[in-house]
Amino acid sequence: MSLVMAFSGTYSAVIAGDQREILFSGQASCIALLESELYSNKLCTEEQLHARAAELDVSITIRDDKCKVWEQDGILIGEVTETDGPVIRKRRICVSCGRYAIFEKSGESWSLLSRGEGSHFLVLGNEATKGIAHQRIREHWKPGGGTLEDAVKVLILSMQEAARRTASVSRTFSILQTRTKADVPGSLGL
Repeated sequence: MSLVMAFSGTYSAVIAGDQREILFSGQASCIALLESELYSNKLCTEEQLHARAAELDVSITIRDDKCKVWEQDGILIGEVTETDGPVIRKRRICVSCGRYAIFEKSGESWSLLSRGEGSHFLVLGNEATKGIAHQRIREHWKPGGGTLEDAVKVLILSMQEAARRTASVSRTFSILQTRTKADVPGSLGL
């Protein structure tokens, strides 16, 4: 799991997502321990991650080219994936101007977690990356709102800071914007 953030404003929406994907191979219990340490930010650098993986006899492959954000029919979509042994869980944000929905998939079907209207920042990631993002929102978002440029700045600063402070986020990221006020679905039959 990495970091996907979105801002849904009255007249525009923007979404950003890092591009890191980490693949693990080895004994399931060792992989679970390594993932736990990574996602709780006990392993802050790639060097620490590689060293700990070697200690646990877990092979890792790090790729920084996974697309986690896209646009479909005026709706910006971002997705993160988390594994817990054989269980794969996905969370997805869908945003347009003034509207959003968050979904989760564990098993075969998607479930709606929340849905709303108005101006909101939305954050998906592990506890460490979400903490970094929420800190940047508090520091750089004016109480009562700001401009689209302010929201974009918050997303960029969050992505950059998360990449500096955790090994689970790539230094590269994608950012998309829409001015479409599309109906965000209540289910994922996009």
